[in-house]
Amino acid sequence: MLIGIPPLLGPELLFTLRAMGHGDELAIVDGNYPALEHGRRVVRADGLDLIPVLDAVLQVLPVDDFVPQAIFRSSVKGDPALTDPVHGEIEAVCVHRAPGFAVVPLAGDDFYSRVKAAHTIIATSEPRLYANVIVRKGVIYPKGTGKP
Repeated sequence: MLIGIPPLLGPELLFTLRAMGHGDELAIVDGNYPALEHGRRVVRADGLDLIPVLDAVLQVLPVDDFVPQAIFRSSVKGDPALTDPVHGEIEAVCVHRAPGFAVVPLAGDDFYSRVKAAHTIIATSEPRLYANVIVRKGVIYPKGTGKP
């Protein structure tokens, strides 16, 4: 246990988050996602649902403010116009932990190709379908720069 670090972020995941650089992307996926097939690196988060993992990650990972879009989600049946309740939950966590960043829905193939290029996939046990999100890592600004 560490002070100020959410306890569900285990050693392997903390190491991975710390090792990522600016612009690297992290995919957090549901239990049905083919993580081992698509991932260069996979960190297992067995027994955990997507929303608490996303919330914990966004407590320690800066989101990239150098690009216009830095948070993405999968879409129902590959159609960005369709949503499931889990997408509202994803957006609520992002509004709370990463204010000012929109969650951008991606079509199936676009989402899959982005996950395949991601630095790491966190494979959760989330049972709901289409419960997948990608976060692009930003920077931590030096003190005194006037940036967050």
